Amino acid sequence: MRIQRVMASLVGSALALLAGAAQAAEIKVLASTAVKTTLQELGPQFEKATGNKVDITFGPGSTLNGQIEQGTAFDVAILGASVTEKLAGAGKVAGAPVTIAHSGIGVAIRKGAPKPDISTSEAFKQALLNAKSIGLTEAGASRTYVMSVFEKLGIAEQMKPKVKLLQGAAAEAAGSGEVEIGMTQISEILPHASAELAGPLPPDLQTYTYFSAGVSAASKESDAAKAFIKFIATPAALAVIKAKGMEPG
Repeated sequence: MRIQRVMASLVGSALALLAGAAQAAEIKVLASTAVKTTLQELGPQFEKATGNKVDITFGPGSTLNGQIEQGTAFDVAILGASVTEKLAGAGKVAGAPVTIAHSGIGVAIRKGAPKPDISTSEAFKQALLNAKSIGLTEAGASRTYVMSVFEKLGIAEQMKPKVKLLQGAAAEAAGSGEVEIGMTQISEILPHASAELAGPLPPDLQTYTYFSAGVSAASKESDAAKAFIKFIATPAALAVIKAKGMEPG
């Protein structure tokens, strides 16, 4: 009789575990490289708190947007706000995207190298003219804007032979010595141990990229997807966002 009770208890426990497993969701997230370090920390926290699993693919926003347009399945997209808004307009994202964070552009140099003076527009201009090479990620959101800054400073022609369009990270290229200066989102500079943030662009030249999150209109795990977006907007998550070189909202 005791054996039967024990067996019944074990079966009940097993069924409870199976039921819990059946309720757990796995969501696929497509996210800009700019939020990589933030989500690498918040993703596991969400998994621990909810039991759900998060599969995150990082890449340049333009690349991920192209994949979505070609039919790549996803549950959550965290991309530049203009991109997620277009996805919502096209019916690929359900409802209005939620703004998560914003980031400015910074200048990366090799760790330990002398920091150029970039505190003012004129100082920044001289630093660019003095640099032997400047790296920009070809598919990165910052490239077009930085090119417009060259135009604004009146040095576009002088920059042409110096600019190297990179397939990889601009900060990594600066850290390895492949280029003297790399320019990209500040949140993409801080993670590289071999690189160092020389500083943000001067205030009158700075621009901010806002990143927003949206749930796929075709998601089969929309509840878990919405919970994930809500999670990365909690006060504790906002502290992580700031620590990774971004600003909330």
